[in-house]
Amino acid sequence: MGVPQHRRSKSRNRQRRAAQKLEPVSFGSCPQCHEPKMPHHVCPSCGYYRDREVGKKAE
Repeated sequence: MGVPQHRRSKSRNRQRRAAQKLEPVSFGSCPQCHEPKMPHHVCPSCGYYRDREVGKKAE
């Protein structure tokens, strides 16, 4: 079983934890209907993805 050889300082722990923070989800706008949508996803309001209709319109 591994045993730490040296004590980890507070600043080193805090630097490691600072990189693990959650970031808010980024939204873009659909080029067809200009509604907010997640990147790399089909638009839920119009059903378009990259200038092509690939899904049904959500009703």
